[in-house]
Amino acid sequence: MLLVQFKQADGSRQVGVLEDDGKKIRVVDGYRSTYALARAAIAKKSSLQDFANAALGSTVVDYAQVAASGGLLAPLDHEDTAHCYVTGTGLTHLGSADGRDAMHKKLDGAGDNLTDSMKMFRMGLEGGKPAAGKIGVQPEWFYKGDGSIVRAAEEPLAMPHFALDGGEEPEIAGLYIIGDNGQPYRLGFAIGNEFSDHVTERQNYLFLAHSKLRVCSVGPALLVGELPAHVQGTSRIRAQDGKVRWEKPFVSGEDNMSHTVSNLEYHHFKYPLFRRPGDVHIHFFGTATLSCSDNITVAPGETFEIDVAAFGPALRNRLSLDDVPHPQVNVL
Repeated sequence: MLLVQFKQADGSRQVGVLEDDGKKIRVVDGYRSTYALARAAIAKKSSLQDFANAALGSTVVDYAQVAASGGLLAPLDHEDTAHCYVTGTGLTHLGSADGRDAMHKKLDGAGDNLTDSMKMFRMGLEGGKPAAGKIGVQPEWFYKGDGSIVRAAEEPLAMPHFALDGGEEPEIAGLYIIGDNGQPYRLGFAIGNEFSDHVTERQNYLFLAHSKLRVCSVGPALLVGELPAHVQGTSRIRAQDGKVRWEKPFVSGEDNMSHTVSNLEYHHFKYPLFRRPGDVHIHFFGTATLSCSDNITVAPGETFEIDVAAFGPALRNRLSLDDVPHPQVNVL
């Protein structure tokens, strides 16, 4: 099942299920958000898929029209953006270490010495997939922001004026709600563009935290249920005229990762801060493909496109430049 959130021309919100190979959205009656639908399913001790299926109505809308009108929303959000955490893990994919290591390698470092990135990656290879009932090694972890940074499909991704780069990171994200009992409930997964400043990160890996404090995009659909063990898609950069000027396949899913999803989840939700009842969490699981590794610089006006058949319609966002004034600190 693929769930989408969207708004009508009058601004009213709806939730629906994609049908007809993603061409149509069948509306779920009685609920105006994925959050409300999931909370009701938790209260009824029902699976999200069964609960949504039982509430499907007769109204069907055209997906393309919704997308063209700017009506798509992120597949999960919270009405108070401060109650949505956006976080992620890196160096989790079997194809991701080389690009990151090249960025982090010291200019005068000896070739036989492992960088911190490669040490972290090796730790994942050796201990990221523990036996049942065991705790594996913790991954690299980062904070991106709260719900105010999340953009929907077809919305622009704004690069701040002080950024040195605005580059895509095609990833799978887990989408969660914390129940009233303080336990996380995973609704499912969505394709995301984790969008980072790779030039800033390349200067020094300790700038990773700075490079991640950017907007991101998620959606357009939420894949309810378990993540396939092998996920394959394509990441593209489209020029302003719409022509593809860079593209590369990428893979994800546990078959292509050095960590299990459950291990990544444990090391995020082990902190009580991240188990506050009612909160939403969007947690990125890492990437294996970056255009910056092929020396691609994306310009404002060009479009990121992440296309994964298992997740329905592609995630597209145009790069823009956000010229926000410098902050003025006032003394009281």
